[in-house]
Amino acid sequence: MEQKLKVGILGATGMVGQRFISLLENHPWFEVVTVAASPRSAGKTYEEAVGDRWKMDTPMPEAVKKLVVLNVNDVEHVASTVDFVFSAVDMSKEEIKAIEEAYAKTETPVVSNNSAHRWTPDVPMVVPEINAEHQKKRLGTTRGFIAVKPNCSIQSYAPCLAAWKEFGPKELVVTTYQAISGAGKTFKDWPEMVGNIIPYIGGEEEKSEQEPLRVLGKVENGQIVKAELPKITCQCVRVPVLNGHTAAVFINFEKKPTKEQLIEKLVTFKGFPQEAELPSAPKQFIQYLEEDNRPQVAEDVNYENGMGVSIGRLREDSMFDYKFIGLSHNTVRGAAGGAVLCAEALTAKGYIEKK
Repeated sequence: MEQKLKVGILGATGMVGQRFISLLENHPWFEVVTVAASPRSAGKTYEEAVGDRWKMDTPMPEAVKKLVVLNVNDVEHVASTVDFVFSAVDMSKEEIKAIEEAYAKTETPVVSNNSAHRWTPDVPMVVPEINAEHQKKRLGTTRGFIAVKPNCSIQSYAPCLAAWKEFGPKELVVTTYQAISGAGKTFKDWPEMVGNIIPYIGGEEEKSEQEPLRVLGKVENGQIVKAELPKITCQCVRVPVLNGHTAAVFINFEKKPTKEQLIEKLVTFKGFPQEAELPSAPKQFIQYLEEDNRPQVAEDVNYENGMGVSIGRLREDSMFDYKFIGLSHNTVRGAAGGAVLCAEALTAKGYIEKK
């Protein structure tokens, strides 16, 4: 790419906004030129606005420290400075919907980490390896649109469903064990999570049951029609881990494959990001670990820089065809990293370009 695309981050001071900032440091295609946040942060430098709330392991990139934070509600002004935006705003669902629509209507593509538009009929929910082709123009705009990434909880098992499509996955029972960074928290912010488990995460079970069907769905008459199968039932549990969502999954197939067939499909599964060699794409999207005690958060969460998915313990079951454990990095593949990869795919396909 001759000249980098100019990127804005909406909700730049929060945890996911910070992850966008750190992932986009030295990105070959994209340059963060604008940071926008709530009116109380507006007018300060990014460094001042974040203060002691920087939550990443790596230091704040020098290039953003002195950027002056703009008011995210000043849509025309923010949009005029960028080619496209990443959205990680922390507002009510209705407010998020309205502000993302407003940016798209200024002919500015919006790649969102938020859930607000995940069920808007003509907004695609994209895992680039699985359904990059769902993206279409919308809203009567010429280049503005919204694309969303699915919930972090499904990334540990939904890719397997795509890899195993020919065997007809028909029923899943899933339990997810989800890290505290999924709530935008660290142990410093949330001391009651140390040595604790909370058996409820608001809204998460419905997302974990329904969103894979939308990712596996198809486009008809400009709208996304969700897949009928598999039927999924899920429980979601918050566990005392900083990063990494684990899923324990039981699965039935229409055509029961062998274990060897299942593993072969996982490790050879690739999609558009791998074929196009996108900058953030994992070389191997899904790895299969043979050891009985893997995948583990401590060993495997950063597989492929947090952009890959680790599967292990695949074995036959007495009630279901098979069972397995999956692991993914919830704030990289599951949040900002997945959105960056989505933007790379949309750029490579010509949907995002210089204004």
